[in-house]
Amino acid sequence: MTDHADEGSDTEGLTYADTGVDIAASEDATAALLEAFGSDLTTEYAGLLDIGDRYLALATDGVGTKLLVAEAIEDFSTIGIDCIAMNVNDLVAAGVEPVAFVDYLAVDEPDDALTNEIGEGLAVGLEQADLTLLGGETAVMPEVVSGFDLAGTCAGLAPKDAIFEGEAKVGDVLVGFHSDGIHSNGLTLAREAVTREHEYADPFPPNPEVSIGEELLRPTRIYTDLLEPMRTHGVHAAAHITGGGWTNLSRMGERRYVIDDPLPAQPVFGFVQAEGDVSDEEMHRTFNMGTGFVAAVPEDRADGLVDATDGRVIGRVEDGDSVEIRGLTLS
Repeated sequence: MTDHADEGSDTEGLTYADTGVDIAASEDATAALLEAFGSDLTTEYAGLLDIGDRYLALATDGVGTKLLVAEAIEDFSTIGIDCIAMNVNDLVAAGVEPVAFVDYLAVDEPDDALTNEIGEGLAVGLEQADLTLLGGETAVMPEVVSGFDLAGTCAGLAPKDAIFEGEAKVGDVLVGFHSDGIHSNGLTLAREAVTREHEYADPFPPNPEVSIGEELLRPTRIYTDLLEPMRTHGVHAAAHITGGGWTNLSRMGERRYVIDDPLPAQPVFGFVQAEGDVSDEEMHRTFNMGTGFVAAVPEDRADGLVDATDGRVIGRVEDGDSVEIRGLTLS
């Protein structure tokens, strides 16, 4: 990637905070909320409830401002997949098998076409993740919601000895798994960047066969197929690369994560960076940059994990407290 925020640039370089999303402030607010009711989360990605011989796990998430892109081009067919993916991928990062899902759709007015398209996407996501939909809620709230919002909650189960330790160990190898594009985080920054000079309906320059809006709407990859291979090959910890970008690796523990052979970033990231004059560091703190999931595995078992999946060794775990990638130091 190229740093487009050099001094002398005619256009001010965008940051996520400039667009109204301050990751640090968001994390502080979440910590304050948890402190208020004394929650003790068992993992970085899911809350666990001891139900005897196994754990019941819950994760909840939404699609975020990707919904605004769907609304702008009136294509709601894939955001249901994103809703499923953002939940199940967090459970997989904890070592939990997702089993059931409920959705929550809030609208300002009833719209059969909208709900049908969202339902189609949810059905595809459920099939990909091998999940059962137990129900959901559609709320009509014109005084609260402008447009609509979509979120969901996923339940999972895991034997007690199947949960990942959650701590990467010095000497571990990092195996990365490709993303399918921008996924469902950082869209506030991406939307601001690409609409400076373009409309969502404009052709996407690296691939004019699709529009900019269609490229941004590529659904989040679902990583449930990685769970069994990761368990089999002794993964210590895993990270779902979502909000916060590559700093998510720190959720695997206070270590130095050296990414010396990263997976390539898809063209959408270069396009967003150029259009928004976004720095390399801000890109890696906001987006997945081509890698949607990372596992820390013992060195002698890494080849087995790679052979069993579509993953690739991208780096290693050392003593320290940072993420080193593409000449950047993130901490």
